[in-house]
Amino acid sequence: MFQNFLIGQKLSEYHSGYRAFSASVLRTINFEANSDDFIFDNQMISQIFMAGFDIAEITCPTKYFKEASSINFSRSVKYGLGVVAVSFKHLLHKFGIVKVKIYERVEY
Repeated sequence: MFQNFLIGQKLSEYHSGYRAFSASVLRTINFEANSDDFIFDNQMISQIFMAGFDIAEITCPTKYFKEASSINFSRSVKYGLGVVAVSFKHLLHKFGIVKVKIYERVEY
């Protein structure tokens, strides 16, 4: 709900799932400016919306158990703070308050 409010979208899930991107999306967004950590996917979603693309959701089962994840508590906290930061940067960039590098358009 937090991300939907700040980013202005209505996704049911931002943090897990199977993702597929069209070639036009990958040629347009500046994904090379993103983090090399867990927050990369969240940045991609934000960039896709910022560039004016739509995202279609297809449900997939997600199970959380110790052996299914490589993220520990401290990295989870880092990821959570990163999600908050991406959401606020999206909002600030969208309204022209701050220019954020990951939203610069590119053509590959």
